[in-house]
Amino acid sequence: MTIELVVLDMAGTTVEEHGAVYEALAEAVTAAGGRPTEADIQRWMGASKREAITRLLAESTGQDPDEATVDAAFADFRARLDKAYRDRPPAPLPGVPEALGRIRAAGVKVALTTGFDREVTTALLATLGWRVAPGAAPAAPVDAADGMDGMDGMVIDAAICVDDVPTGRPAPYMIFRAMEVTGVWDVARVAVAGDTVRDLQAGTNAGARLVAGVLTGKLDAVGLGAERHTHLLPGVADLPDLLGL
Repeated sequence: MTIELVVLDMAGTTVEEHGAVYEALAEAVTAAGGRPTEADIQRWMGASKREAITRLLAESTGQDPDEATVDAAFADFRARLDKAYRDRPPAPLPGVPEALGRIRAAGVKVALTTGFDREVTTALLATLGWRVAPGAAPAAPVDAADGMDGMDGMVIDAAICVDDVPTGRPAPYMIFRAMEVTGVWDVARVAVAGDTVRDLQAGTNAGARLVAGVLTGKLDAVGLGAERHTHLLPGVADLPDLLGL
């Protein structure tokens, strides 16, 4: 059965942001009174960042933080992340624009999903120079060069963030929302790839035909491979060959 939609995580999967999101998360939670370990932070990779802050603070203090505390910590996280991105701008991981260009040239849709909110997602896409193709109807095949011009030419079909769904990963809702936006009806025609356990869990929970872990994030083949998956790949750059494109 032909794959019609590829759903990809952003940070660590398609975008190299040098671990800034997790450093900012750890610093913001610590500043709010939490005591997260590296293992604690890794456990919340791929989740909604507000949810991660809430749960990390609860785990540290033994009680749920109030809304004002979470709001302040989340604002601190975003400020730290914004500074980190200004000091060291994110960039596409090697081979990603070329890979996504090949995928879209074959008529397969590409959607990005992220645990960031809409404001951060929009700013990140702008920094990368990536743009969302207009319209939600099925897109005709495009010239591969349109996805191979580096940061200036990358085109995707949808960018779904945690604001768009009732619950973030490992719930499958961002994948379902990507299907809705791109006009893909059959989850058996969807491929999902990501660098975190929650990415793989979301793909499995959605019932995607292909759920691939990529080793461009913090987890190695042992850590990521322990989660249910269909494939493990060095990176998204290897996805077109896997799909036979």
